[in-house]
Amino acid sequence: MKIMQLLPELNSGGVERGTLEIARALVDAGHESLVVSNGGRMVSQLEAEGSQHFTLAIHKKSITSLWQIRPLRRLIEQHQPDIVHVRSRVPAWLTHFALKGIPSAQRPHLVSTVHGFYSINRYSAIMTQAEKVIAVSDSVVKYITDHYKNCPPEDIVRIYRGISPQEFPHGYQPSAQWLGQTFQSFPELENKFLVCLPGRITRLKGHETLIELMQQLHTQYPNVHAVVVGGADAKKQTYLDELENTIQATGLRENITFVGHRSDIREWLALSDVVLSLSNQAETFGRTALEALSVGTPVIGWNRGGVAEILSQLYPQGLITINDQVSLLNTLQQHIEQPQKVQPVSIFSLKAMCNQTLELYQSLLNKK
Repeated sequence: MKIMQLLPELNSGGVERGTLEIARALVDAGHESLVVSNGGRMVSQLEAEGSQHFTLAIHKKSITSLWQIRPLRRLIEQHQPDIVHVRSRVPAWLTHFALKGIPSAQRPHLVSTVHGFYSINRYSAIMTQAEKVIAVSDSVVKYITDHYKNCPPEDIVRIYRGISPQEFPHGYQPSAQWLGQTFQSFPELENKFLVCLPGRITRLKGHETLIELMQQLHTQYPNVHAVVVGGADAKKQTYLDELENTIQATGLRENITFVGHRSDIREWLALSDVVLSLSNQAETFGRTALEALSVGTPVIGWNRGGVAEILSQLYPQGLITINDQVSLLNTLQQHIEQPQKVQPVSIFSLKAMCNQTLELYQSLLNKK
């Protein structure tokens, strides 16, 4: 079969990673994989793994994007994919208009993946207007059925995002060389009980909650140190400055370290003693929480969204009632005083995600 996936860009992020994973699985299974995006730093990897990439400016929520409808239609007519799989709203709208101009007998099947809790409006509704709508968690299934009544429940297919246990093996330890370099750069982290908050620096990730936690912990547990793994883009620099000022004002300068954007997230998750998930909004899946549990690091997080689905199945003792600061503090204290074991993870695998997606594609082709 021949599958064409469409997404805005190929720089970094969950949507991009999922696209590459399915592209690789298609090629490995002997199918043809085409990807259309505005390009980005992951294109070379995509092509090296056997997919074809076509650059079209399908990334901007702007009236000028309508100019891409005709080139996209030509691309679909030229390559005749069996299935077109849209993974974001602008590409979904452009595909919708592009397919309108193709005779129905020659149109490919249409699949979408709902990766996010989009704002609820007609613009977002396009993601639910496909023959099959993939939801990346039960939380996303509920979001669709609650807000988009026109989407038949039988057309929604839950396929969890997955990770490779080979990439995040249970009990993984960073190399001596990595540890040496890290402790040279951040000497304050050595021989500490490390509490890690991963994720980009935005107002949604719960950094204020982390600061409050450290205020309550640092006198009783001077050995506890917080490490924030994630960078701030230019627009979020003001927020980062606010956080730095709060840390300074609360006297926690020696207790919290920001290490910036990192590509070695696995090492940081493995080095940490506990990983926190404190987002103020539900996340659709919560891949980082799964990666931490996979290497054997306990995760403590709010009971909402995809993170709650992962924790309830893999580490229920890490689930905290939303915004229950007392329970959060108590649970973290228990982990400091009595280190916990995480069982090896056997569900939420990348292989299962790829197999289920390819089976879904095949089921559509069998309908013809």
